[in-house]
Amino acid sequence: QVQLVESGGGLVQPGGSLRLSCAVSGSIFTIYHMGWYRQAPGKQRELVARIFSGGSSNYADSVKGRFTISRDNAKNTVYLQMNNLKPEDTAVYTCHALCDGINYWGRGTQVTVSL
Repeated sequence: QVQLVESGGGLVQPGGSLRLSCAVSGSIFTIYHMGWYRQAPGKQRELVARIFSGGSSNYADSVKGRFTISRDNAKNTVYLQMNNLKPEDTAVYTCHALCDGINYWGRGTQVTVSL
């Protein structure tokens, strides 16, 4: 059974940094892409960043220049380095992976940016 295990959320002050991690475990053959989505209260879920097996990535406009997604293929793990965090980044961040043609989701981790 494939599982996505997230870690790294928490409370941080504006301007601070956090790093999220998401590890894929289980029997998989190919991970096509991995990424992070977020959903703030009262808002729709949105794609934050995604990285493909070849290394290319894309970001939401709102996080460009502040967030960096990276991937360790040997560990089947994706990271999201979040710098210069703003209150509007507060949301539940959920990891996603497309593995062998199937979409998998983590349980989500809360990120709160506040004084």
